[in-house]
Amino acid sequence: MIKILSTTLILATLSLTLYAEESQADKVKRQNIEVVKKAAEEIVGKLPQKVDNYTQLVNIVAKGENLIYTFEINTATKKDETVITEDRDRMQSAVVKGLCHSSKRFFDSGVQISYIYNSKISKKRLFQFDVARQLCIDTLGKAYLEK
Repeated sequence: MIKILSTTLILATLSLTLYAEESQADKVKRQNIEVVKKAAEEIVGKLPQKVDNYTQLVNIVAKGENLIYTFEINTATKKDETVITEDRDRMQSAVVKGLCHSSKRFFDSGVQISYIYNSKISKKRLFQFDVARQLCIDTLGKAYLEK
């Protein structure tokens, strides 16, 4: 009988611990969703914004724990296919490294950031880069973790 009571008490304690952990995870997720939503609302009213001579930030939306930025690139006379082929790797490297450094607190809390680049002329999607904590760790290694 004592053995059954002990086992029941242990199981009840484990259940409460798991429930508390799940509740904490749910709380963090709700908080992330709210922070992402507020960040998008704050920025969207200030758009469009010129980023550089070729790029303009035209939209930002919150989708769950994901903050999605949409940019337009003025490719001038360059064909979309050429931009995709020649510029993708360079752009991805710059975006990932830049975001990993500037948005570490977001990523460490579970937020993901997506950058979508469309052609200003054709409106065709040129690139999409989805960045989250694991990608930063994979890309920057110890430099990311020690920051």
